[in-house]
Amino acid sequence: MNNHLIKDCLIHIFTFLTEEELFRASAVCKDWNDAAETPWLWRRMSLRRWLFCNPGGDGALSWKKYFLRRSHLEKKMSQGKSGGYSCKSLRGHTGRVIGLSYLNRGSADSPELWSSTATVCSASSDGTVRAWSVHNGDLLWTSPPSQNPMTDMVTDQQHNLVATADSAGLIATWHGQTGQQMATYSSGFSHSKLLQYVINNDWFLSVGGGVGSVITLAGPDLTKRSTFMVCDSFRVTTLLISPDKKWIAAGTSDNIDLSAKVMYTESFTSESEDEEPVVQSLPVAGCQAAVFIATHASRLVIVHTGPQRSNILTVFDICLKKSKYKTEIIVNQVKSFDFPQVRSSSPKLLEAKDSSCFLLAADHQLFVYSLTGELLQSFSDHTMQISAISVDSFRVVTASLDLSMRVLTWTNRRDAEQTLEGRYHLLGGSHSMSRGFTHVVCDYSSIVASVQGTDGKDVLKVYRFTS
Repeated sequence: MNNHLIKDCLIHIFTFLTEEELFRASAVCKDWNDAAETPWLWRRMSLRRWLFCNPGGDGALSWKKYFLRRSHLEKKMSQGKSGGYSCKSLRGHTGRVIGLSYLNRGSADSPELWSSTATVCSASSDGTVRAWSVHNGDLLWTSPPSQNPMTDMVTDQQHNLVATADSAGLIATWHGQTGQQMATYSSGFSHSKLLQYVINNDWFLSVGGGVGSVITLAGPDLTKRSTFMVCDSFRVTTLLISPDKKWIAAGTSDNIDLSAKVMYTESFTSESEDEEPVVQSLPVAGCQAAVFIATHASRLVIVHTGPQRSNILTVFDICLKKSKYKTEIIVNQVKSFDFPQVRSSSPKLLEAKDSSCFLLAADHQLFVYSLTGELLQSFSDHTMQISAISVDSFRVVTASLDLSMRVLTWTNRRDAEQTLEGRYHLLGGSHSMSRGFTHVVCDYSSIVASVQGTDGKDVLKVYRFTS
């Protein structure tokens, strides 16, 4: 029989094998080994396991090496065993860390999947913002100390910028590589909530203030475009943008009777002075937490207060209605349900993975709900309040005031649905020196969290997994 025909038949048969079975088959004989080394097989196996793969161009990894290295890395991240990761403590701040964000992050979509170029930025009440190397823990740069504590920080990887706000209302942008201050704007806000986004290659920064208004600035020189009152006399505590950058949701958790608002982004970022703000209040009171669904750009989930101070979660679809004389936002309720498992007074954190479910952290518990209100899973892995949560397509990390982080990973079921599986804890150090985790961020191969020090000096913990 023709050798090429035999090899083609073997390759077809091997498409039905798992990774382990393919390895065993490759050890049978030379012909089977040659067939098992076919790049197409490993490419197919990679794309079947991961939504997106990028082994790189010329001279990069072969598909087999890419599959083996990435699966080995994920195994280490799933198990969390000693020797599978390194842990470093980053010290330098003399106050509380109030913001933590990657400036450059490792991504599963990048051929630099295991690169050492990841950078994380931290802002503190000590009046500084600092940039750190995730690979070796080196301090890359720090801003000049300010008399005013920082109140918020965001980063923009695309433009290599960091934006900060301090307690005097000074909004500043910093060059991500050098730490040089680029521009400033005085908002007058003692409290600020920052939201950075790019629309049609134009850079914007919206600033929610302590008296309820939202200012939108255009970069890079921070030119004021618009101002709008969202929650008069109360802090803007929720400020987020939809995945398609069409909608901004803003609200406050300081007053349970004030409705959150949805704003049409184009009407707030336009250079035209004749552009009227297009805004619609949500038909529910209060806004304890909110999130847009990544796979449904115009779907908003909000936690608010119902009758008798009950916890209510409502899902809305948002659309724009234009007529000859008027443009208005239409808000349609998709689903609304209560969740009695959580105390109404508990701080709540809300995150969404995709169109099938979202996650709610309250007190020491984590809940996974479907968009129809079904409680899919619940976890009680912490003994104290969950203070921060990070969610991506591979894992969920919860950080708690009990000085531990819980790592959970998504597992595919036979019915094509995904469930969360608890894996391991990461500890933050001694309780005599630390009060608990306050922030957590993740990229593909690292976890960075801030630990509140008993001496008022917070420390960053970097957990880095290697392939």
